[in-house]
Amino acid sequence: MYADQRYTPRSPRSVSFGAAFAINGLVIAGLMSFVPTVIGTKRPPGPIQIYTPFDPPPPKPVEVEKQKLETKPQQVELYIPTPPIPQLTQPEMTGTTVMPTEAPPIGPVEQPGPTNVLVEPPAALPPLIGAKQDPRFASAYQPEYPASELRAQRDGMVSVRVLIGTDGRVKAVEQVSATTAAFFEATKRQALSKWRFKPATRGGVPQESWKTMSVRFEIKNA
Repeated sequence: MYADQRYTPRSPRSVSFGAAFAINGLVIAGLMSFVPTVIGTKRPPGPIQIYTPFDPPPPKPVEVEKQKLETKPQQVELYIPTPPIPQLTQPEMTGTTVMPTEAPPIGPVEQPGPTNVLVEPPAALPPLIGAKQDPRFASAYQPEYPASELRAQRDGMVSVRVLIGTDGRVKAVEQVSATTAAFFEATKRQALSKWRFKPATRGGVPQESWKTMSVRFEIKNA
């Protein structure tokens, strides 16, 4: 049933491997034969150059932050020299002596006698003669009747104090009494503008004086 099988060696492949090894060996040997031989030649000795090594640059200084120090003001002590004390020199006393003078004897003191000096009393002032109405201006004494009071058919009475100057004119008017204000204003205007007096006198010298005057207002029926 089985066929006759025999092993046959593979000769050609083994021959090829051996040939390959032989060829590689020849190539390597040929390369080694062509390596040039280097023959060293000696150079004549020359001057010896000495190389000084360069020092490395110094490292940069590390910047240190400046600390801000608070400076405190220093107290300066002032030296005040002590003023020299002046030395007092006593005056030299001479040998002369002063004799005290004899005081007069003390006797009884005479009292001054009474002096009879008569002091005259001040002279009495002459009497003041009051101001009087000047008859030359008697017609100008009565004031005009106020229109408002005339329409009201009202009578009135006014009493005033007047200051009469040295020239006989009225300088000021003060109300003492009045029926109405209209009667007083009419009297005041008339006194300041029309009234004239003979001024008061003292020893013949004109004097200012006050005088009280009265004015009557009446409506006369015809």
